Amino acid sequence: MRDTEVAMSEMAAHAPGHVRPANGLVHQFVEIEQQRDAGRLGMWLFLATEILFFGGMFTAYTIYRSLHPEAFTIGSHLLEVQFGATNTAVLICSSLTMALAIRSAQTGKGRGTIISWLLITMTLGALFLFLKFRFEWYHDYIEHIVPGFGFQNHAAWGANAPGVQLFMCFYFFMTGLHALHMVVGIGILTVLVIMTARRRFTDQYYAPLEISGLYWHFVDIVWIFLFPLLYLIGGRYAGS
Repeated sequence: MRDTEVAMSEMAAHAPGHVRPANGLVHQFVEIEQQRDAGRLGMWLFLATEILFFGGMFTAYTIYRSLHPEAFTIGSHLLEVQFGATNTAVLICSSLTMALAIRSAQTGKGRGTIISWLLITMTLGALFLFLKFRFEWYHDYIEHIVPGFGFQNHAAWGANAPGVQLFMCFYFFMTGLHALHMVVGIGILTVLVIMTARRRFTDQYYAPLEISGLYWHFVDIVWIFLFPLLYLIGGRYAGS
C-alpha cells in the first residue's frame, strides 16, 4: 500500500501543472524529514572530505613545527596579532548572523528579515577578506616576508632563516586556502539571498539555508584553529 502511495506521489510530481508543496518536498522523498536528513548527511559527508583536505596541511604543519620550533616561533612573531584577533571576532559575529538567518526562516519571519541577516553575514565575510588582503597581506609584502616576493632574511635569525621562510609558506598556504573557502561561502550566500527574494523558503522548507550554514560554520571553525597555530606561538614579548 505504501509503495502505491509513493508511486502515485511521484506521478503527481511529474504531472503537467504540478506545483511543489509549500514544504519543498520533492518526489524522490517520502516525507520532509527524510529530505532534510538526506541534505544534512550530504553536507556532513562533504565537510568530512574538507576535514581530510585541511587535515593534511595541519599534519604537515605539525611535523615541520616539531622539526623547527625556534624558527616557527620567530616566524609567528613576524605576524600582527591584532589583525588575526580582529578577523577572529569578525568571523565569530558572522557565524551568529548566519544562525539568526536560519532561525528567522524556521520561525517564519519575513523574507526581509532573512535577507538582512544574510547580507550582514556576507558583509562580515567581505570585511574579513578585505582586512586579510588590504591590510595584513599588504603589510607582510611591505615588510618583505612573503616567500617568493622579495623575501628578506634577517641576520638575527641566523641558522633559523630557512625555517622562518618555511613557516611563512605554511602561513600563506593555509590562510590563502581558508580565504578561498570564504569567497566560495560568499558566493553561496549570494544565491541564498536570490532564493529568499524569490520566496523559495518557508517555515517548513529552509534546507538550503541550513546546510549552507553548516559550511559557513565549518570555515569559521577552521580559522579558530588557524589563529592560535599561526599567531600565538611561544607567547609575545616586548619589542616582538
